[in-house]
Amino acid sequence: MKKTAFSLLALLALAPAFAAEATSPWSFNAGAVSDYRYRGISQTRLQPALQGGVDYAAPAGFYAGAWASTIRWVRDAGGDASAELDVYGGYKAEVAPGLTLDVGLLQYVYPGNRLQPSANTLEAYAGLSFGPLTARYSHSTTRLFGFADSRGSGYLDLSASLDLGDGFTLTPHVGHQTVRRNAAASYTDASLTLAKEVSGVVVSAALVGTDAGRAAYTSAAGAKFLGRTGVVLGLKKTF
Repeated sequence: MKKTAFSLLALLALAPAFAAEATSPWSFNAGAVSDYRYRGISQTRLQPALQGGVDYAAPAGFYAGAWASTIRWVRDAGGDASAELDVYGGYKAEVAPGLTLDVGLLQYVYPGNRLQPSANTLEAYAGLSFGPLTARYSHSTTRLFGFADSRGSGYLDLSASLDLGDGFTLTPHVGHQTVRRNAAASYTDASLTLAKEVSGVVVSAALVGTDAGRAAYTSAAGAKFLGRTGVVLGLKKTF
């Protein structure tokens, strides 16, 4: 895990050099949030997180990237990982006027997590975007985030990116997570995010909530309900 964090920091340190090349296919991002919510569920026990990533976009539409964040939930579940590393790749292209297809694979890695079953998860995804609207479906080809016998779980995500002018963007979102063979862990989440770029930094505030069951999503540490409604503040810089 320490090597993973060091590698990420090293890549981010090189970001200005890559950014200096106007035609570079590389981009880098770094940021912080007051609570890392993924699909509406807190990954950090409602505490702040540091995050960063690197992306490569090929001219032909193929892309690849990696992203990392600090987390708390694995240790709360009895494992031993304090970071999440996502590695992904795919293909994105316009398939009809105004209609964009995005397909790929996303591997979630929790280095040294030691959970049984392992928290590591592989998903295949496919999405369509038309104007400001995006629909995407993700399908787990392994067990989902440590849930036993959950291979084949799915997440349907509907969102929009609305330009309000003066640099403001409003992003409504609704999603439904189905955990196969575990109905008590299935739930719907929703959020509304307002963001604005200020001096090259995107500042955001999101209202996030779920109808997740408390039994499935209450932290063992402090007995905090990880799917409760809350406001998440964020800062993100892209190089």
